[in-house]
Amino acid sequence: MLKNVRALMAAMVALVVLLTACAPNTESSGSNSAANAGGTGGGGNKVVIKWWDSMTSDATQGALQKIIADYEAAHPDVKIERTYVSFADIKNKLLLGSVGNDMPDIVWLDNPDHQAFAAAGILADLTDQIKEWGQADKYFAGPWSSTMYEGKNYGVPIGSNNLALYYNKDLLAAKGLTPPKTWDELKEAAKQLTTKDVYGFAMTAVKTEEGTFQFLPLMYQSGTDIDNFDSPGTIEAATLLKYMADNGYMSKEVINQKQSDTVVQFSTGKVAMMINGTWQIPLLRKEGKVNWGVVELPVNKQGGTILGGENWAITNASKHKDIAFDIIKFANEPERLKAFDQAAGRLPSRSDLLQDPFWQNDPELKVFADAMEVAKARAYGPEYPKISEAIQIMLQEVITGSKPPEQAVKEAAGKIEPYVKK
Repeated sequence: MLKNVRALMAAMVALVVLLTACAPNTESSGSNSAANAGGTGGGGNKVVIKWWDSMTSDATQGALQKIIADYEAAHPDVKIERTYVSFADIKNKLLLGSVGNDMPDIVWLDNPDHQAFAAAGILADLTDQIKEWGQADKYFAGPWSSTMYEGKNYGVPIGSNNLALYYNKDLLAAKGLTPPKTWDELKEAAKQLTTKDVYGFAMTAVKTEEGTFQFLPLMYQSGTDIDNFDSPGTIEAATLLKYMADNGYMSKEVINQKQSDTVVQFSTGKVAMMINGTWQIPLLRKEGKVNWGVVELPVNKQGGTILGGENWAITNASKHKDIAFDIIKFANEPERLKAFDQAAGRLPSRSDLLQDPFWQNDPELKVFADAMEVAKARAYGPEYPKISEAIQIMLQEVITGSKPPEQAVKEAAGKIEPYVKK
């Protein structure tokens, strides 16, 4: 299995090299040339630790810089060189770096990508260090599972997010509706809320991981999972989206609209209800033009939502794994981690921190905080990107009407089955 994964990674690297040679360099970096070159950089005799992440917001970058500054102040013999790498580029950059010997010590990974990089041998096995640290039992099972591969641990969760249902309070009140708690109520509300100017419901079904991310909770709520994809539950979830699209309660353009597009439509009153994530709360509070609220995703056979977020990892190429792990431990000290998650607009992956009044006393944040108990990680092994692609194609086929749900699900299941862990 590992041999096959490494062969796949090698093929991907070859493709990335070809594409990079043919494309203009558009990467933005927050580091200097010394950091990219490695070694001691501008730190003189200090040990230089190279750190890569994809964080763009001012709040998150400020929180990161505080962690870095605090660690450097406490450890004057260490210099942390942070490099910003765009979310779209970081996987390719890691693949190229593993071949070209240009790797960071610390890297932040989107949690569904973690197992693939662990299987490829790019990440360091941290099992012994984490056992000695003794903090693993403080974390929710969902986030923690994304750092595991074949019984070994390759990282530590940073912060989490999940999905819930946002709704326009004024539009629902005008129709005498309360926020839907079940799929039947969701369908009826979407019907009543749809007008010539407003869609009753929206989510994203774009052909990227965002589409899969938003479909999987519907599948969970229907009582199934990826290892049982060709099932009545998956068909039921796909049929819900066909119902919304065929009746005009949801635009078929959701196949081209990202989560960021959906929130803009919602915030300007063009959509009455949407599925979206924790990270949209700051934007809606700052720029939203509607009176909005948020509730847990409506239930079908059961409740459920999906887990998003990032993880810390150390690369196998690092010559300073002990210092890199010390930085991770430092950043994950409870009060420091709590301050970071608050500033960065994330939910803690640690269950003890989630009880803080910051999350429990905020009516919108509490919805997402409570859902962490049932949030499921996309920990489906190193072949998950192929699984996700099959789901994305299925979604687009169902919503556009090019294939009925039964056929689209069956064909997707045939693609997925070889990659499912048995």
